[in-house]
Amino acid sequence: MKLHIITLFEEACEAYLSASILGRARKGKKVSIAYRNPRDFVDNAWGKVDERPYGGGPGMVMQAMPVVRAVTKALGGKKKEKSVIVWFSPSAKQFTNKEADRLARYHDIVLVCGRYEGIDERAKKILKTVAPVKEYAVGEAVYTGGELPAMAVVDAVTRRLPGVLGKDASVEERRIASAAVYTRPETILYKKKKYKIPAVLKTGHHAKIDSWRSKK
Repeated sequence: MKLHIITLFEEACEAYLSASILGRARKGKKVSIAYRNPRDFVDNAWGKVDERPYGGGPGMVMQAMPVVRAVTKALGGKKKEKSVIVWFSPSAKQFTNKEADRLARYHDIVLVCGRYEGIDERAKKILKTVAPVKEYAVGEAVYTGGELPAMAVVDAVTRRLPGVLGKDASVEERRIASAAVYTRPETILYKKKKYKIPAVLKTGHHAKIDSWRSKK
């Protein structure tokens, strides 16, 4: 799988995407990540990508064409089979595990990270002629830019690829898992008070443990 991140701030993404499981997935060639900066596709000499919004209002808006050019460059300038463009918007439908499963079927995923007051809406309309566009919100908060949502999508999708987590059972949402987890030691003593693990976890009775996990 190839993941293409369209961003003005590659450095905001690279540290996270180079660490731990994601870093190993890249080194093991389970997934590749490439960056395209809209500043490299502007028509001016000073790298300006934003302009004042029509109709007034605070802040600036990213221009459409630098984004369009960056995306088409990432896809090689032509339509590709099993390619998709991901667009982020606080008003879009929520990104979920089911959506991550759907994205994991694509070969090329382009994630467009907006900044400022957003991206000229015409960019999305143009890009729909290049590849399917899926629009997501990642959480209910509004972020400074699309980089945090993009990293969340990359993380959720990459861990679903065969071999990334070692075995499929490591994908928590595909098995009975609990938000509450415990490890050794069995008892922790803190300020003269003992904190023990739930007794059911010591029974070895898988049905009872699964029942406890499902309730948690």
